[in-house]
Amino acid sequence: MAEIFIGDMRRCKAIGSGILTMSNSLSPVMGSERAATIAQPANNAVAPADEAAASSTSTAGGVTRRVVALCLLLAVFFGYIIPIVDIKLSNTFLGATHLPTGAIAALLVLLLVVNPLLHFVSRQMSGRRLAFSRNEALTVYISCLFSCLVPGQGSENFFVSTSIASFYYATRENKWLDFLQSLKPWFTPALGTGTYDDSGRRIVEGWYSGLRAGDTIPWDVWMVPLLAWGSFVFASYIMLGCLGVMLRAQWAEHEALTFPLLRLPLEMTEDVDRPDRYGVVSRFFRNPMMWVGFGIAAFIQLVNGLNLYFPDVPRVPLSMDVGPFYSEAPWNQTGTGAPVYIYPIAVGITYLLTSEVSFSLWFFLWFIKLEHMAAYYVGYPVNSLPSAIGANVGKLFTEYQRLGCYLAYAAIVLWTGREHFRHILHRAFHFLHRRTPASENEKSEALSYPVAFWGFVLSFAFMVIWSVFAGLRLDLAVALWVSYLVIAIALTRVVVEGGILMVEHHWAPLGAAAQLVGSGPGTWLSPANGLVPAAFLQGAMITNVRAFLLPSFVQSFKLAHDRKIKPKPLLALIFAVISITLVMSVWMNIRIGYESGCLRCDEWYARSGAPLPALYTSQLINGAANVSWANWLWMGSGVLLTYGIMLARSRFMWFPLHPIGLLMSLTYSAYMLWFSILLGWLCKGLITRFGGTDAYRKTVPTFLGLALGDVTMMLFWLCIDGWQGRTGHRLIP
Repeated sequence: MAEIFIGDMRRCKAIGSGILTMSNSLSPVMGSERAATIAQPANNAVAPADEAAASSTSTAGGVTRRVVALCLLLAVFFGYIIPIVDIKLSNTFLGATHLPTGAIAALLVLLLVVNPLLHFVSRQMSGRRLAFSRNEALTVYISCLFSCLVPGQGSENFFVSTSIASFYYATRENKWLDFLQSLKPWFTPALGTGTYDDSGRRIVEGWYSGLRAGDTIPWDVWMVPLLAWGSFVFASYIMLGCLGVMLRAQWAEHEALTFPLLRLPLEMTEDVDRPDRYGVVSRFFRNPMMWVGFGIAAFIQLVNGLNLYFPDVPRVPLSMDVGPFYSEAPWNQTGTGAPVYIYPIAVGITYLLTSEVSFSLWFFLWFIKLEHMAAYYVGYPVNSLPSAIGANVGKLFTEYQRLGCYLAYAAIVLWTGREHFRHILHRAFHFLHRRTPASENEKSEALSYPVAFWGFVLSFAFMVIWSVFAGLRLDLAVALWVSYLVIAIALTRVVVEGGILMVEHHWAPLGAAAQLVGSGPGTWLSPANGLVPAAFLQGAMITNVRAFLLPSFVQSFKLAHDRKIKPKPLLALIFAVISITLVMSVWMNIRIGYESGCLRCDEWYARSGAPLPALYTSQLINGAANVSWANWLWMGSGVLLTYGIMLARSRFMWFPLHPIGLLMSLTYSAYMLWFSILLGWLCKGLITRFGGTDAYRKTVPTFLGLALGDVTMMLFWLCIDGWQGRTGHRLIP
């Protein structure tokens, strides 16, 4: 197996004018830089050639008093406004992606409005500098990664709706109340009196239908569940933050991953510290190539938005109904096929990716579809094959292939960094005796490795103990949260290497385990062992992870390290922002329900996604269907396929596949973004083939402008839609 990692050394290439030197622990997961990508910095943190000349000033500051004040105010603002946008209005997300619209908005206002005004004031005050520095601007962006994700769609505040939705949708026919009342009274406000009585019904129905005249929000009943769930969610944030500290050096330095989602904020702030040389507005905003891409995206979204308000305005088609093309065999075996949507921001970001990554992200969607068609030809119509429990896309055998890929990929990622993680273990267990001293690199981390390791262990232990008190058996609790870590590590890798705006896994750990070992009375997954609360924990924390925070932690620590932003004050600021937005978002989620009625709010948050814990429990409580040894074989095939891809990547420079494509296949993200990724891959391939690396380098601003133009129009239409009261207008999936 070690040959995989050694073999990938052959994939190293010259980057710019230097040579990227790799450590012996370099990962096959790293992904080689093809000829087109060689021309750009590997980690996207290296500025143009004259950056070094300004290094003494450009890396100063960061977490200043005014930045802290601004970040905390933005946290309050986003914590208040994002639940209204996401839940009440169902409009374009300000968060819910790992290049958050709200974070880019804050950066745009700071660079194009606040800083020019401060420069003007500075000139009136005899040259005293008042404008925000580059590090200050990037610190604001870092804080917004968290203040936009914590309160938004796909975040951990989903526990508010999952804790009561199942009671609202319980009927005599589905018999959900038979097992729901086994939950602990502190677990949900519906059981505040210990049983689901008339008081609990009023609490639940009031949140869904809105309060009657004269009623008030029952905060006293909500208080205990909120404190219990809040402590659990905050412990998960501590765990992910500590894990991010331990992953940063391995991924950002030893493996030199590309972090494509950091490219846009870095380019936007490029010349902030050199106004005398490049002007108040940076070269990025004065680049004609950038405005070409910006104009294309802005024109398309402006016309399409006008079409919503004035139907006589022609619409630029960004989607196509492909259903009729999949109406006959064998194409009808692919389900809904592969819907065609074009998102300019996804096209722009894809242009920054390595060729094998962008190719794999759309190829493996069709690879799975071809497997479905192959099953049809050998006599197993896919439409009649069973589905995995908790996986609403694909069929059982392909879902277990993907499960095997997750397990293998997470294991390979950890094995690749074994030297780094061994050093962390030595530091954690020997730091009292100083047998393994801290390296210079460790001194620049947000936490020392011993603190990060023990913080991770203790927060994980707290989550397990909390789960045991909720009713889970110890081994089931450990298995559930280990599964969560596997998902988190794999999907974070997809973000930092594949630049996917939103990541989802679309498989449920409990459902997967049930079809491997069985469920129901007398089994490991039985009500006696805590199946019911486990399903609710899975529903609140694992079912939808598009806004989970590990990618933000890793990206923030990488950006802070490269820009020499003081990491410890930054970490304190991050957790202050997290605390504010978590409290604000939970408060707003409850208020919106009781004041507006969640039956009129976002479909997933209140109606389709929230009752899933009870639905999964009802499927498993009397014994899971389709339990078979074949599921183990299909999972093993996914492990072997992933290992084979990694082995081929290490042996053959020309090998075009990357396993993150298999991780993302058959997810909502892949379905919605595959065609945009295909367009970005085609554009990069054609430009580099006929124009070379120089043409690629010159056209990068065009595709960054495409992404920025799309974000700008999202902000424009959010303002217009809020003014006009329009709902359901989303420019991102």
